[in-house]
Amino acid sequence: MSAAPRPAYQKFAVDVAASAIDGQGAFAAEAIPPRLKIGEIRGESVTVEEARIRATRSERIMIVELSAKKAIDFTKSADPMRYTNHSCKPNAQLVIRNGRVEFYALRAIRPGEEITVDYGPTHHEGRLACRCGAPGCRGAL
Repeated sequence: MSAAPRPAYQKFAVDVAASAIDGQGAFAAEAIPPRLKIGEIRGESVTVEEARIRATRSERIMIVELSAKKAIDFTKSADPMRYTNHSCKPNAQLVIRNGRVEFYALRAIRPGEEITVDYGPTHHEGRLACRCGAPGCRGAL
């Protein structure tokens, strides 16, 4: 039986598997050239106020604030990129464009390599230990 076709916004095949960084991770299922779009995440549009309330109710959150008023909650998304973990030395970049959360390769990514982004400032405000293990790791999110 062949795999289901991936959505048009998912440009490269990505698998979800156990991550050495944290929980599950997004892993390249094929070679990804530098600077190209890997894919994006689709989710539920909510207000930032609602997103912040939801963040207090869950240990694991998957929310991106798009603006001062709008956020997207990816908790129920089936998109594999929602499992993208943080790294202080990432191989991809999260870009918010036209209300969409997209991921682009910063360098060539090998098949089987975990796709990571630098989350930047988070709701953890430096209280969550970073587990990326990258050289020069900041130590906290």
